[in-house]
Amino acid sequence: MTNILDSYALDRWFTPEAGLVDIPSAIDGRVVARASTRGLDFAAMVRHAREVGGPALRRLTFHQRADMLKALGAHLTAHKDALYALAADTGATKRDNFFDIDGGIGTLYAYASRGRRELPGERFVVEGAPEALSKNGTFIGLHVLTPLHGVAVHVNAFNFPCWGMLEKLAPAILAGMPVITKPATATAYVAEAVVKLIIEANILPAGALQFVAGSTGDLLDHLTGQDVLSFTGSAATSQALRDHPAVSRNAVRFIAERDSLNAAVLGPDAVEGTPEFDLFIAEVVREMTVKAGQKCTAIRRIIVPKAQESAVIAALAVRLAAIPVGDPRRDDVRMGPLASRAQRTATREAVREIAAEAEIVFGDPEKVEPVGGDADTGAFMAPVLLRCPEPLTATAPHAVEAFGPVATVMGYDTLADALVLVAKGEGSLVASVYTYDPAVAEELVFGIAAHHGRLVLIDRDCAKESTGHGSPLPGLVHGGPGRAGGGEEMGGLRGVFHYMQRTAIEGSPARLSALTRTWLSGAPAPLSAEHPFKHKFDALSVGDTVETASRTITLEDIEHFAHFTGDTFYAHMDEDAAKANPFFPGRVAHGYLILSFAAGLFVDPAPGPLLANYGLDSLRFLKPVSPGDAIRVRLTVKNKQPARKPEYGEVRWDAEVFNQDGDTVARYELLTMSSRV
Repeated sequence: MTNILDSYALDRWFTPEAGLVDIPSAIDGRVVARASTRGLDFAAMVRHAREVGGPALRRLTFHQRADMLKALGAHLTAHKDALYALAADTGATKRDNFFDIDGGIGTLYAYASRGRRELPGERFVVEGAPEALSKNGTFIGLHVLTPLHGVAVHVNAFNFPCWGMLEKLAPAILAGMPVITKPATATAYVAEAVVKLIIEANILPAGALQFVAGSTGDLLDHLTGQDVLSFTGSAATSQALRDHPAVSRNAVRFIAERDSLNAAVLGPDAVEGTPEFDLFIAEVVREMTVKAGQKCTAIRRIIVPKAQESAVIAALAVRLAAIPVGDPRRDDVRMGPLASRAQRTATREAVREIAAEAEIVFGDPEKVEPVGGDADTGAFMAPVLLRCPEPLTATAPHAVEAFGPVATVMGYDTLADALVLVAKGEGSLVASVYTYDPAVAEELVFGIAAHHGRLVLIDRDCAKESTGHGSPLPGLVHGGPGRAGGGEEMGGLRGVFHYMQRTAIEGSPARLSALTRTWLSGAPAPLSAEHPFKHKFDALSVGDTVETASRTITLEDIEHFAHFTGDTFYAHMDEDAAKANPFFPGRVAHGYLILSFAAGLFVDPAPGPLLANYGLDSLRFLKPVSPGDAIRVRLTVKNKQPARKPEYGEVRWDAEVFNQDGDTVARYELLTMSSRV
């Protein structure tokens, strides 16, 4: 019995009864699922996200949301074998599933880790340092990031039904924004299975995730300026979404990742026989055949020195001929079919357009002999390699994307020509450069960086551990200018901040310190009756302060420190040389001597709840300390954060070191762990 895909709306599953569209298997054309959204109330889904999902997520801290992502990753990992089996009908081999299914789960883990490590245990982010807005410091400003009060609508492509959904979902949920996700219908049965596992896990709060299997209906009509629309797919669909009346009228945040004629550039030094030449050939073949070339990051344009053109074509032909195409469930198959016969038809048509200005030098887009598959009922297509003889004047190879196992070789005479060829792609997600010559690498990288969201430099030194040309990573930006859509996804916390509003807040240091739970210079800093190091984490308050007695630094202190540490830099040991230095009045104390003496002034020596000093941030030495100067320290609780383990918490202290005249000589932030038990 054919599987009818369910949508998940208003925290319940909805099974359509009319308007069903058949979804065929890429292997043999049989109908594997049917989908429709007829009967879905999209306006109610949007309201539910805003009124139920949004408030529930915003009540949680970043750390709590990060923990949910980690739990989701663990749950999906336990069930990924079932997803692997289901994905075969999309044409995915085991190798393809590693990128899609394991890659998607890995993105959940990556954002869970970043949320815990890089975001506060709060519901907002303070971005950057305060801005002084008044002469006496009683009026300041700063920027905060808070979750938008809307819904994130994610419209995904067919090629990565798992990763494409989860790489958008993870940063949105971490930001505190509910999601309505809509996969491409052609592979929606895999996305549905992932969502069913997520709902089954009962980890996300009500309203945090809704799922659409089929068309979006009037969903976009209900979007406002508090919403985000994120899309991956074709340029034509991207334009239609961007130009939607509600999207343009309400300035809905729009993130697009679309068509991309990505390039791989072989440096003139990377001649046949060099490691870089071999790495180039291997990477091009991999990018042409993983997911049957159906990757937005796949290599479409192979840009090589004309002197190496024949060698490159010959080497690629040998490697491509050794790639078995067929049933992706077979262990001896390296490349499966395209996602559908409609996709194969579109790819063949694109090859014909490119071939008007190029010649096919390997493969036949109309012929394939699949292993364990049927060429007529399945969507199989053999790899096709073209060569463009006049790439500087050609149009189609730089403008038409054959979204399959297809790439075009283009020769260049000079590096300047190579830069022109890359730029003719009018903006791409990624380009890769293969050279061992530092001058070539510099000219290529800074010549093409403006046209790309990501650049990969592969050579003999990094190849073994390189993640390759076509692998978007959670910590790096995925997106690109121009033809690639102008959007950005992931990129570490950059992807999270797409779903948040940056707001400038102005007020007194006291008011802003209270709001942000972070002590700011000029805010009250009450002296503690008892040393703050004797207080457990939960008993400490932001602003708690200790001021120390002073200590005079002598010439003997400086000389002892110099000989004890080995730091006999002339500014500490040679009076005449020090005076000749425009920064010093004569011999001065070592910066680290000042820090050491400062610690001696503020440390409480007895055992207590302070467990460890684990770091120091933002250190600046602001004024030299001469023999005879006396230093003292003011130490203030700047911020508190819960740690990964409940037994302790992290405390950030503002440490300011003064001389006898009240001038600041050093300032930094001290990081400690304090017990909670």
